[in-house]
Amino acid sequence: MSVITLTSDYGLVDHRVASMKGKILSWSEEVKVIDITHNITSYNLLQTAYIVRNAYKFFPEGSVHIIAVDSFYHKSRKNILAKIDGHYFISADNGITNLMFFDIKPEAIYEITLNNRFDDKVIFPATEIFVPAAMHLYKGGLPEVIGRKIKTIKDVSFPRAIYNENEKMIIGEVMYIDNFGNVVSNISRKFFEKYASIAGNFTVKFRNIVLSKILDQYTDVVTDWEREQEFHGKSSVIFNDADLLEITIYKGSVLNGASSLFGMSTGEKIYVEFE
Repeated sequence: MSVITLTSDYGLVDHRVASMKGKILSWSEEVKVIDITHNITSYNLLQTAYIVRNAYKFFPEGSVHIIAVDSFYHKSRKNILAKIDGHYFISADNGITNLMFFDIKPEAIYEITLNNRFDDKVIFPATEIFVPAAMHLYKGGLPEVIGRKIKTIKDVSFPRAIYNENEKMIIGEVMYIDNFGNVVSNISRKFFEKYASIAGNFTVKFRNIVLSKILDQYTDVVTDWEREQEFHGKSSVIFNDADLLEITIYKGSVLNGASSLFGMSTGEKIYVEFE
């Protein structure tokens, strides 16, 4: 059975998340509502894209995902629903759809036509547009009933890693910092292996740090489990569960992880040099 998920930049202090859930339950008390996160940094679409892209696939096919990030209403901006990979995604037309699915073609995209009459006044689109649209889909309704099919939506470019042939180097950048302070790059395992299979030896460089090995998992940094505590704070590079190159500190946190210890933030360059 499908579920409805909620992602927002509302935080948990204000009333907005509770309002969304209350509105859903007022339609049906049987709905399964799952929070993905409400701690998105305000208006941060790249952070949203990373989190939702890596979470949605674990939900049942047919699930409806409300993404209330950068979603405040303006009559000149559409609200859309997209059917992608067997799931529905509801959001403002702010570029989040293309950021999440830069490599997957949508099955269909609709402009939501609820509350779009000339005299309609929308105060809070999450409860007035997103939730009614989600409930319609959850109950098996056709998207054509609440929207009109469109072909063009706002396009926001996903930052891609590149390969510099002259320098024999992959140039990527930090795209996300997780709750453990791990630094996630936009260098995918597939992109790395394309050039590593030819070149062989490599070094990963960032700031003034040079690492020459990519581990299989976080705990591989521990070479003697009886002395595990001695490895706390040791840096390494892995491919994470999203198959993206990640710089990590063993047993680090947002306060003392790779991001804070190396002073790295989103947009900063990471290099893989081949010999």
